[in-house]
Amino acid sequence: MAGHEERAASGDWMDLLVFRAMRVGDIPMICEIEREAFTSPWTAEAFTNELTNNHFARYMVVQLESEIIGYGGMWTIMDEAHVTNIAIRSDYRGQGLGERLLREMQRTAVFFGSLRMTLEVRVSNEIAQNLYRKLGFEPSGIRPGYYSDNQEDALIMWADLEQVGAGERS
Repeated sequence: MAGHEERAASGDWMDLLVFRAMRVGDIPMICEIEREAFTSPWTAEAFTNELTNNHFARYMVVQLESEIIGYGGMWTIMDEAHVTNIAIRSDYRGQGLGERLLREMQRTAVFFGSLRMTLEVRVSNEIAQNLYRKLGFEPSGIRPGYYSDNQEDALIMWADLEQVGAGERS
């Protein structure tokens, strides 16, 4: 772990990050991150189903050398992308990785023809909401009792992806 701490302090490791499609073999590491990040984590079976049976699903990982340190998933349906989950390993939070991952997901969504992106976030999760606002998401409604662990409401947020596509071409 000392190597990770030294890299984190220097910032040099950011150049070593690889963003790639999630593979079935990644699921054990993904489940570790799920358990760190969420009170109701997805199961390995849920991820396997997403990767093998859901043709709308697009999942990616952030890899540092041989370690997966984050992942995100979405469904691209027609011209919309719906973020299903996004998480960064706790040791690497607060360093801009969530933003980099979500930007990569937005670019991927545009590649697959999405014009808009949506997600749900806990109404109490102001840190995540601030990140989403920074990336163009705006609140559009509430899903009452959305989270099964404590019945907390979810804030629904939407972003227009046309600027993402325009930014890539200019």
